[in-house]
Amino acid sequence: MTRGAMAELRGKRVLVMGLGVHGGGLGVARFLVEQGADVTVTDLRTAEQLQPTLDQLGELPVRYVLGEHHEADFRQADMVVRNPGVPRESRYLQIARAVGAAIEMEMTLFFRLCPGPIIGITGTKGKTTTTLLTGAMLRQQHPDTVVAGNLRISALEQLPKVGRDTPVVLELSSWQLEGLGEAKLSPQYACFLNLSPDHLDRYGSMADYAEAKAQIFLHQGQADTVIFNADDPLVRGMSARARGKVGWFRGPAASLEAKPAPVVERGTQSMATWQADTLVWQDGAVVETICHRSDIKLVGEHNRANVAAAAALAKAFGAETERIRNAITNFTGVSDRMEDVRTVDGVRYINDTTATAPAAAIAALRSLDVPAIVIAGGADKQLAFDDLAQTLVERAKAIVLLQGTATPRLQAALADVLRCSDRQPWISEPQPALKPAVEAAREHAAPGDVVLLSPGCASFGMFRNEFDRGEQFRQIVRALP
Repeated sequence: MTRGAMAELRGKRVLVMGLGVHGGGLGVARFLVEQGADVTVTDLRTAEQLQPTLDQLGELPVRYVLGEHHEADFRQADMVVRNPGVPRESRYLQIARAVGAAIEMEMTLFFRLCPGPIIGITGTKGKTTTTLLTGAMLRQQHPDTVVAGNLRISALEQLPKVGRDTPVVLELSSWQLEGLGEAKLSPQYACFLNLSPDHLDRYGSMADYAEAKAQIFLHQGQADTVIFNADDPLVRGMSARARGKVGWFRGPAASLEAKPAPVVERGTQSMATWQADTLVWQDGAVVETICHRSDIKLVGEHNRANVAAAAALAKAFGAETERIRNAITNFTGVSDRMEDVRTVDGVRYINDTTATAPAAAIAALRSLDVPAIVIAGGADKQLAFDDLAQTLVERAKAIVLLQGTATPRLQAALADVLRCSDRQPWISEPQPALKPAVEAAREHAAPGDVVLLSPGCASFGMFRNEFDRGEQFRQIVRALP
């Protein structure tokens, strides 16, 4: 679909399936109205649940079907733009396909229309930090750089800002990549950060989840570039499927082993790697120092890996080393990701609500070198808790559990570890809300400790989403006397 083809949207019946609360559906609806389409928004959430988003749509000429879907709307649609959270196999989408309706997503529309180069980043964890850091690096050299995607920033609404030479940095989730894969679209520059079990409530297997993530590079051309994590065996194993140029990054722990980068038949062997406390870029005979550990304000070894990934991607795009270094030294982190909210009575309160999978919570715990009272638990994504339970018992001073469908399985995993462990951290009963959980954590914290919200689980049920969970945590902590 080209810009000329978009003119054909005028008067067409377009159904937005899933308005959502993260801004994507909002941006899609606005965009389609601007194109002159006849827009219907349908969402299983009620008007009350969607009120903040509906308020932003204001008086736009949009028809709403909320709290339910009507089959007739899908039979009559010329195009359905589905929210990433809508499964591909939805029977309503099957109805639309059967009558010949085009099935799109915000990202497929954006990729078709974007005139500038697209830099896409995916992975199970670290996506947002790496995306924003990459954007900061490129903005040093290209001030008009656009950052959007799975960040509660509508890509389509950024389209008027994008020219032929405007870099566009996108965080891409597996769900967004599903749609791009169906459309056989990949960004010109891609970065695959890591891969660990997640969203297995949506995907039938780890292999299906990995395949969704792989769409970020599978449809590239020979002139395109993908950056892989040389430390991650699952990601490394996918590199043989790359069609374009290949680069690498390596985090600090594995870099100490000094293993060579994997060899691929096609592509470059450039790499950003940590050598002790120095991040080095190597491209053939060219070797440059990017930065030193003391330049980085982010906490944790996992964030040093994110810095390496962003640097590798920015170098592949052509960014100058000095500008990359400037961005690194000025980058202070991202809200909801190891966010230092407040210190009360000598106790630091850290918001890591976006740790919605065990691997992310484990990384957060390993980044701390002081006693931690951890708030964990929540909604189930059919993920294993064995490793998280082991890490909690080894590192946590106390564990405060939140009620949720996953929490009983986390409790069972903790019980298994405790039976064989000398360490016996205090563990609460599942708390019915976040406020009593914070209060329980405070009771077990002493000066010098950290209270860490890093649930390792999804947020649904008790919260609207993980960002609502993080905002509630901030409000509760800021209100502590």
